[in-house]
Amino acid sequence: MTHPAQPKASHFINGQYVEDTGGAEIPVIYAATGERIATVHAATPAIVEQALASAKAAQKEWAKMTGTERGRILRRAADIIRDRNHELSVLETYDTGKPLQETLVADATSGADALEYFGGLAASLTGEHIPMGEDWVYTVREPLGVCVGIGAWNYPTQIACWKGAPALACGNAMVFKPSETTPLCALKVAEILVEAGLPAGLYNVIQGMGEVGGALVSDPRVDKVSLTGSVPTGKKVYAAAAADMKHVTMELGGKSPMIVFEDADIDNAVGGAINGNFYSSGQVCSNGTRVFVHKDIKEKFLTRLAERTANAKLGDPMDENVNFGPMVTENQMNIVLGYIEKGKAEGARLVCGGQRADMDGYFIEPTIFADVKDEMVIAREEIFGPVMAVLDFEDEDEVIARANDTEFGLSAGVFTKDLSRAHRVIGALEAGSCFINSYNDAPVEAPFGGVKASGVGRENSKEAIQHYSQVKSVYVRMGDVEAAF
Repeated sequence: MTHPAQPKASHFINGQYVEDTGGAEIPVIYAATGERIATVHAATPAIVEQALASAKAAQKEWAKMTGTERGRILRRAADIIRDRNHELSVLETYDTGKPLQETLVADATSGADALEYFGGLAASLTGEHIPMGEDWVYTVREPLGVCVGIGAWNYPTQIACWKGAPALACGNAMVFKPSETTPLCALKVAEILVEAGLPAGLYNVIQGMGEVGGALVSDPRVDKVSLTGSVPTGKKVYAAAAADMKHVTMELGGKSPMIVFEDADIDNAVGGAINGNFYSSGQVCSNGTRVFVHKDIKEKFLTRLAERTANAKLGDPMDENVNFGPMVTENQMNIVLGYIEKGKAEGARLVCGGQRADMDGYFIEPTIFADVKDEMVIAREEIFGPVMAVLDFEDEDEVIARANDTEFGLSAGVFTKDLSRAHRVIGALEAGSCFINSYNDAPVEAPFGGVKASGVGRENSKEAIQHYSQVKSVYVRMGDVEAAF
């Protein structure tokens, strides 16, 4: 009997499921057990062609519809996703290994939020009138055309919607390539959009590795590329898109600082550190993995952190009491275990965790290192797993300089009861998505994205509209034209 996670076909193109077994086989492995639960095939050149051709053909008519009409379809899709939240959350757990306790409230629901938000915004995408005496200029906000979305494996449903919703609201078509590690959820998003009334061809999903992504990015029909992934991948994709002057959004990694001052509420700061390091088993790009704690409260903070981390419940992700899941793949688990060994070798103090959990699947215990120094590998490189580095500090200026001493700039957080210090420190930190007395909140209403190597462009909020549309300006002269001859 086939596993319930097996999709109807590998790809979703022009409003329907499409299979082409000529493409390489991509096994879908359930991270909690290591067993194969589904198989899809990478897109062949014929599949890539079909997806791009149908997107290109459908986009012009879609752009002619009113924003209100487009928005209504997105809103309807949001309602369907909410109605089916349970089954979509189960699929997300199969796809990623994340606990159902988490996916029920964080994944399909945030995808629905994006469709609802941009559906509501679609009718308001207008230009402006600029008076020039008796002449005037007017502007028109136009779609870009065909957009390519390339997803990461940590939030497959959310990313499919975070990219698809603003693209569609602005009148574009999208071809989305999920991560080969988590190929299942985006197919459901495509299916639900069509069910909600989206014309065929406007949201296509095709599977594959870097080669398929490369074929999409370099195709002359593509006007925009939006990638969520690592910095090395981002640099390659950005360069390939730049070669043809395509628009890009790059949502890349981080090594974000979380600064806990001596007057912080300890339990809130510990909660922030747990959310910023152990949610999704640490597989979140904006995580605050360098936790700078003022030395006056360091031991108190570490004691409380260890007590609360002991409440992590590892186990079957489908059990709603479980709150900590496996790494997404065996390979990712081994990468993270390698970093843990480096941390031990470099002399950081292991507070808790530090090894693979004694159970089936790719579980690593939540791991905390204290007495971490800035130059240690675990404080410099993005680990993308449940490994927290706690560093000491004494002085505000010193901690700001150390926090900024990184190629990354995705997120930053500050815990303090001193309001002016909170805003002053956040103002000095080089990061795009920041938090005061909180960490890792990502509502669709707020822009999300980084500075420095962490990326370009913003997702979510009204800011995303700028990245999925372009402005045409028209000068209207009412009188005669003057010329030199």
